[in-house]
Amino acid sequence: MTSPPSVRHSRGRSSEPGRRGPEEHSLGATVTTARTRIVGARTGPAADAVVAIVRVWRTARAGVSRAIAATSSVVTPLGWVVAALVPLALLGGYAWGWQELVVAGVVGASLALVALLYVVGSRRWTVALTPPPQRVAVGDPAQAGILVRNDSARRSFGTIVDLPVGTSVIPVPVPGLPSHGQALRSVDIPTDRRGRLTLGPVRTVRADPIGLVRRERLWTEAAEFVVHPRTIDIPSTSSGLVRDLEGQPTRDLTSSDLAFHALREYVPGDERRHIHWKSTAKTGTFMVRQFEQTRRSHLVVALSIASIDFGSDAEFELAVSVTGSLGARAIRDAREVSVVVSAITPEFAKRAVLAVDTLPTLTPNRLLDSLAVVEHSPSALGILDTSRLAGESARGISVAFLVVGSTVTASRLRTAAASFPPAVEVVALQCDPDHVPGRRRLGAFTVLTLGSLNDLRHAMRGGDS
Repeated sequence: MTSPPSVRHSRGRSSEPGRRGPEEHSLGATVTTARTRIVGARTGPAADAVVAIVRVWRTARAGVSRAIAATSSVVTPLGWVVAALVPLALLGGYAWGWQELVVAGVVGASLALVALLYVVGSRRWTVALTPPPQRVAVGDPAQAGILVRNDSARRSFGTIVDLPVGTSVIPVPVPGLPSHGQALRSVDIPTDRRGRLTLGPVRTVRADPIGLVRRERLWTEAAEFVVHPRTIDIPSTSSGLVRDLEGQPTRDLTSSDLAFHALREYVPGDERRHIHWKSTAKTGTFMVRQFEQTRRSHLVVALSIASIDFGSDAEFELAVSVTGSLGARAIRDAREVSVVVSAITPEFAKRAVLAVDTLPTLTPNRLLDSLAVVEHSPSALGILDTSRLAGESARGISVAFLVVGSTVTASRLRTAAASFPPAVEVVALQCDPDHVPGRRRLGAFTVLTLGSLNDLRHAMRGGDS
């Protein structure tokens, strides 16, 4: 049995030889190129000429665009003004006979030609940037290294390279180098302020004295390093003040703990190991031990970043350092610790953001990385809301440290301390470099006044500052 003829024929072919099928015409018509958009289905020398003109135009336009971009990156706004005024001054001077305009045009043109000499030429250098350690503390020395090698066959002149550090720029002088010579320069990096800083890229700037042209070239990639807040090695949180606070029993009763409270009659569900057999023998009724629940080892450090809670920047910096010291010590002691800071309400928000930001406490470096970029703000929540939200978000708190400045009054501290359950021991750390350090009790919580980080060390030992 033979197949139908329509199956035996190939797709797109007509049964008549020498004639295109309709499918072949439709397939070719679906392909659109630049040529078909320009000349359509026309052929011949005229169509080829149109295509050649379009190609030349596109090449010229791309070249002009690159030239404009290159020129714009070199000519300063003042240079564009001079370039626009010089021809106008010359034309106006010669047309109206004003010698002053002619002189001004000639002077401007001369200055432009001299300025171009400052940006002509290029250096064949290889520059390497060695950044300082990725993490340093405030006040610690930090150095970066810049290695410059002359790869040309001629001696290079001495110049100055710029090293951006954050928002500032450090000029680094580089001497003249012989062919294939090199120079290593060490640069002291300022670490007087904590933060996350961008180092580099190393660049050279060639500009004329008037400021008509400026040519900048980047030689290296940028690097990043973090300046941690200054911290102090305080006593372990397993001893001293924290241990004293956590060692106090609470008023919550439990059937299993360390602090013995009293005996009571046995009820179904009590563990037999807690049966007091001597009392059972005397009374003839099963008696079990009852305990007072001791404090669990969960520390919370709440830092207010509201500007109203601090009298100066020095107070806030001390507060950040105190927070970092407490948190890093607790992390090293493998204790459960939560470090929270106030949330900041955006500038154009309709309502205040009622939240706290929990900082990472996996390692001390992760915590200090986050504290390095913390800044106080007038739109941040104060210590009252921060304490309330911290008490609601963290469970099983044993000790809460509230880190504030000198402007927080005793009544506000009482209200903030009352945000935590009665079983939580609250310690307020009031940072005030201009105040005499001390320790006092305000009702059910303790207030430590700190004038420096050394006062924190004394306070954590459990003694008076």
